[in-house]
Amino acid sequence: MTFANRTDAGRRLAERLAPLHGTPVVVLGLPRGGVPVAAPVAVALEAPLDVLPVRKLGVPWQPELAMGAIAEGGVRVVEAEVVARGGLTDAAIDAAAEREAPALAREAAYRGGRPAVPLEGKTVVVVDDGLATGSTARAACLAARARGAERVVLAVPVAPPHWAWPMHEVADECIALHVPSHFRAVGQDYDDFSPTTDAEVLAALDEARAELES
Repeated sequence: MTFANRTDAGRRLAERLAPLHGTPVVVLGLPRGGVPVAAPVAVALEAPLDVLPVRKLGVPWQPELAMGAIAEGGVRVVEAEVVARGGLTDAAIDAAAEREAPALAREAAYRGGRPAVPLEGKTVVVVDDGLATGSTARAACLAARARGAERVVLAVPVAPPHWAWPMHEVADECIALHVPSHFRAVGQDYDDFSPTTDAEVLAALDEARAELES
């Protein structure tokens, strides 16, 4: 399975999530790449769309490798195996979290001054453009739960084999459209996986809100 781009992935993910239409649901996109995927899902489900600020904490000498993640509301997850293998200290994790805190605030600013969408008693669909290590997804699901979500659905277009079982610790349901047996990176299943810009995030949010309000 190959997706043309994030919008195409979102439309196809929306088809899978169609049974949620008409239920009390909120869609949360993870900035930045998850928002263009989440927007078509929210429109199809006729559900409120919001961002859920979350940041990966990269290993100092290998930033692409996650040693954990932080999310809005003071949520933090730590990849114990990565930390132990790298001999990483609590101080190193704290320092990484401190470095990422301003970026977390910048992601919250995508709301444009609007309050966060209330999650109490709702089914919350957490959407990203794919899942690799899962650190940010776990932090996002925990953040949604901390804000009162009654049920958390983690939905992504692509994920590695055996991805779901650890995620069931934080999500009630885990959905991936494609789970390649030889997973290398999320972008391998996209024709266009160019970095998402701030302008594209804001445009996706604005367009989805306009459609939902029309």
